[in-house]
Amino acid sequence: MPLPAVLWRFVFALWLAGAALNTFAGTNQVTPLHSGRPAIALIIDDMGNQHGRGQRVIDLPGLVACSFLPYGAFTDMLARRAHSSGKEVMLHLPMQAVEPDTGSRQEGMLTLDMTQGQFMDEFKRAIAAVPYVSGLNNHMGSLLTRHPGSMAWLMQAIGSHGGLFFVDSRTTKATVAQQLATEYGVPNIERKVFLDNLPETTAVHAQFRKLLVRARNEGTALGIGHPYPATLQVLEEELAHLDAQGVQLLTVTSLIELQATRRSTWQASLSR
Repeated sequence: MPLPAVLWRFVFALWLAGAALNTFAGTNQVTPLHSGRPAIALIIDDMGNQHGRGQRVIDLPGLVACSFLPYGAFTDMLARRAHSSGKEVMLHLPMQAVEPDTGSRQEGMLTLDMTQGQFMDEFKRAIAAVPYVSGLNNHMGSLLTRHPGSMAWLMQAIGSHGGLFFVDSRTTKATVAQQLATEYGVPNIERKVFLDNLPETTAVHAQFRKLLVRARNEGTALGIGHPYPATLQVLEEELAHLDAQGVQLLTVTSLIELQATRRSTWQASLSR
């Protein structure tokens, strides 16, 4: 059952208190937070299957989150390196898609034909495969994320694990994943911009600029990319100059915290 509104606010407040102390072991790197500046977070998906590109993601400047497929050949090793380098580690959880060519079953995929027991067991196995995981987002999922029952199971599983956030990658406009996350008291955020649907440097530059415009207009914005050569090249260039553009790069945890803080401030101003 979804949490009552009062209890949800209490649980979320506790989570935010922990997020405010978000320090990465081994680096003592605390997320900088300037509440008045536009802020973005970046997630690089599909990590774990390529060693060289994975290491290149870890070497990117700033607090870029690394989202790992649960059973990639290099997932465990690279996730540990990412954590040691001060990067936020996420699970990129495979979910069933609409399209037959991308929706075929793969290891770790959550599907509509699963029983609740099978669903929960697969989730636990996937979470256990990624060390230092702090949250997750969906890999594919254009079919599964539009089904409230499956998303309710997912949010129950996330809640039972404790301390995790959820990012809706929004692989379909019909997604109900973020709505169910909110109803079940799971800290959450949605993807605003895909950086590399067209993995060419000119296109990625344009999408990165679009992300910054969203952040300036809305206060915060989350972008998702992949370990493509063009994406990595653009981020290596752009992130070095991000602060000079007046935009801060935060962990996903801190971006969720900042959104909640700004939302509370806005609600308080309406009640005056």
